[in-house]
Amino acid sequence: MAVPHDLARLYDEQAQGLYAFLLNFTRNEADTRDLLQEVFTKLAREPGLLKGVRNQRAFLLRLAHNAAIDLIRRRGTREKAHERAATDAEEIFAPAADPDEQGFRDALAAALAEVPAEQRVVVHLKLWEGLTFEEISELLEIPLNTAASRYRYALDKLKDRLRPLYDEITEP
Repeated sequence: MAVPHDLARLYDEQAQGLYAFLLNFTRNEADTRDLLQEVFTKLAREPGLLKGVRNQRAFLLRLAHNAAIDLIRRRGTREKAHERAATDAEEIFAPAADPDEQGFRDALAAALAEVPAEQRVVVHLKLWEGLTFEEISELLEIPLNTAASRYRYALDKLKDRLRPLYDEITEP
């Protein structure tokens, strides 16, 4: 059973990463804060949830993902949520002092916004969370091959979208 100071420690250790994951999924800062609060409120109400969990990070990502899916379902169809996510995207990368770096971050954020949410979530888990495809498939409750193909399709879309930027950077 988690005691309040254990929950505070867990929040201090995990909240920032969960926030980034949820923001990349929801593309909305207010929804992200609400979902993060929902995850930790659930843990506070049901401290036994963490008992016997081998990988707390993966467990928290699953809770966060499930909360995000529930939010989308509560709001209506996935298509409406995806359309809104593409148009109302929040900044997902910290601002950069270097204008070239900021331009790259803006281009990457715009490219990510065009990737379907199911693929974007897999990219985030793979690149920013460092999870394996096996861990991603377990967390999202999808087949291993589906996780890998969503990642590959997303990378192909990102390559196509970012190719002009790459060509501009690499021109002599």
